[in-house]
Amino acid sequence: MEIRIELWDLQTTPTLPVEDESAGADHGEAVALMPRILIVTGEASGDLHGANLAKAIMAMNSTAELVGVGGAAMRAAGVALVPGVPQLDLVGLIGVSALGAVLRRIRAIRTVLKSQPWDLVVLIDNPGLNFHFARVAKAAGHRVLYYIAPQIWAWRPRRIKWIQRRVDHVVVILPFEHDLYRRAGVRCTFVGHPLLDAVAPQYDRAALRTKFGLHEAGPVVGLLPGSRAGEVRSLLPVLLDSAQRLMAANPKTQFLLAQASSIDDNLLQMHLRHSPVPVQVASDQASEVMAASDVLLVASGTATLQAAVVGTPMVLLYKVPWLTYWLGRLLITVQWIGLVNLVAGRSVVREFIQSEATAERITEEALRLLRDRAVYDEMKRGLREVRESLGEPGASHRTAQVVLAECRA
Repeated sequence: MEIRIELWDLQTTPTLPVEDESAGADHGEAVALMPRILIVTGEASGDLHGANLAKAIMAMNSTAELVGVGGAAMRAAGVALVPGVPQLDLVGLIGVSALGAVLRRIRAIRTVLKSQPWDLVVLIDNPGLNFHFARVAKAAGHRVLYYIAPQIWAWRPRRIKWIQRRVDHVVVILPFEHDLYRRAGVRCTFVGHPLLDAVAPQYDRAALRTKFGLHEAGPVVGLLPGSRAGEVRSLLPVLLDSAQRLMAANPKTQFLLAQASSIDDNLLQMHLRHSPVPVQVASDQASEVMAASDVLLVASGTATLQAAVVGTPMVLLYKVPWLTYWLGRLLITVQWIGLVNLVAGRSVVREFIQSEATAERITEEALRLLRDRAVYDEMKRGLREVRESLGEPGASHRTAQVVLAECRA
């Protein structure tokens, strides 16, 4: 069971005047000497984004004092982590003791926000907690910047009102988000997607297949069961069943599984040891697995955008406990669940959700892509359009520019 805490709507504050988007750059050229910036992250991905942002800030202004709530990546980037406050990663925490630990961390961060002077508070992703911290920071008189904005376009759109009151500048990474925030009167900057900095411009497929012990004689299918234990438990059996069916259709088919760094070896092996199909495992090399594969079977999430950047056609699947699914259906307002389709504004990739996420349906779609070159090429064109719409590399650099502009006098 996952604990998810959302504190964003506990209290309200008076609506603040919204400034023009360009106002941050019109205060003169002088940057505040030694700006004090607090960066608050949640899960591992936020820690990585925070680390990249910190490096970019220090490259532009080495006098900046960066303090943060994060993990090893931010510490390695030179951020002074708040003493005694571990990373606010709620994934996998269970029980009353875990809830107590989270509440103690929340109280500690509230104290830091209230008791210390900050030129800017930067909140990264993690809206369940960061909306609460935005309220506390604004009440304490701090300027607030939100990087990797909450997905208000997908669910609970009324949260835009809380953002209007508590956030001075929103920095977004998806192209369609900019107009959404601007229409609501929120200062917003689109900086491009950080994935463009993490994925190489091109890959040598032959070299990667050699590296992974694959041969050129048959197609390679990449398996991406997700980065959370619950996803892997739910989706990996379906992926392995699909792999067995694909192998029956073409005995030369090879399988390469991308293991996220957050997934324990024992969890994978619990499923793989019973699989009649040989599967190569590559740890923490998702982009390389994508580049080495002809087709991907991928869990819905950021990995679909990553695959679009790499350019490999895919089949998307999503499967959660039924209660979670039905609650989600009550809240989610978008037509598609896959980010790649949402960015495209149309169905580029077939989505198999919940009861449709069966080995039969997934196998059928994978074979369609492998056997029909016209269908395969059409999807590659759609993925290329998605890649182009995500902007240019340098999201962290551009975000650092916005951050330092907000710190100006």
